[in-house]
Amino acid sequence: MIIVTGAAGFIGSNIVAGLNARGIDDILIVDDLSDGSKCLNLADLNFVDYMEYDDFIDALASGAELGPIEAIFHEGACSATTEWDGRYVMARNFTYSKTLHTWAVARAVPLIYASSASVYGMGPQFVEQRVAEKPLNMYAFSKFAFDQYVRAHPATNSQVVGLRYFNVYGPREAHKGGMASVARHFSRQVSESGVCRLFEGTEGYSDGGQLRDFIHVDDVVAVNLWLYDHPSVSGIFNCGTGHAQSFNEVADAVIAWHGQGEKRYIDFPEHLAGRYQSYTQADMGALRQAGYTDVFMNVAEGVPRYLDWLAARQLT
Repeated sequence: MIIVTGAAGFIGSNIVAGLNARGIDDILIVDDLSDGSKCLNLADLNFVDYMEYDDFIDALASGAELGPIEAIFHEGACSATTEWDGRYVMARNFTYSKTLHTWAVARAVPLIYASSASVYGMGPQFVEQRVAEKPLNMYAFSKFAFDQYVRAHPATNSQVVGLRYFNVYGPREAHKGGMASVARHFSRQVSESGVCRLFEGTEGYSDGGQLRDFIHVDDVVAVNLWLYDHPSVSGIFNCGTGHAQSFNEVADAVIAWHGQGEKRYIDFPEHLAGRYQSYTQADMGALRQAGYTDVFMNVAEGVPRYLDWLAARQLT
């Protein structure tokens, strides 16, 4: 059996879909369904069991045996970058992950977990080295802290991998609301008003010219499954495309898909000053050196693929 935590979330549900595409449905899904709308991410997927997030970790903390486990994909976390209750975030993201790590390593069960590019703060370096890590909020700090723990407690008998996700977009993110990708927001804006709203220029960048490493969730799943196929690979790796693209390029891809629309630039919010990543670009050298060779989609390829998926399900 394979365990996926955060299975009803964005990346977790796509990992379940990726496993299903391989004919794998012996999956224990774990999540907190306080927000019941997330169940829609799993309604078309196959699995054999479900556990609530808190019940699952309580079982592991008590030393429970869950039968033969092939691997754990740990995607569950408090992902709100606006959450400043540090005790809550650390309990959810750090302590929870430590308990899971201890259980998995003791049983030599491969653990592939979600870290975050947010650990790099404002950059300008985005390489898996301590000198580049400068978290700016509690979410980023909790991810940084667990990465530090993993580095300090290397597993000698099993795979442990952390993936620092950059700006992920794609199917099954509707439940994220305001935290959904800009591709989703731009598409909805064009559908409703014909206008994509982008931030005006900041910190030397032109209007809409801020740069991010946008990665389609299908590429994220491909990396996760490649690691599942290569249990000898351990470490902390960036998971982006290695190529920064502008918000203008995302908007242009959305407008091209709709065949209509225009861009409009709005004032940059004062509350984001000094806390906004105007530039991210994953250094993909470590993952490439580990053996990953697949080519990543750029936004001109990935955005229409995502919007096709939404259209096929009559979603916006």
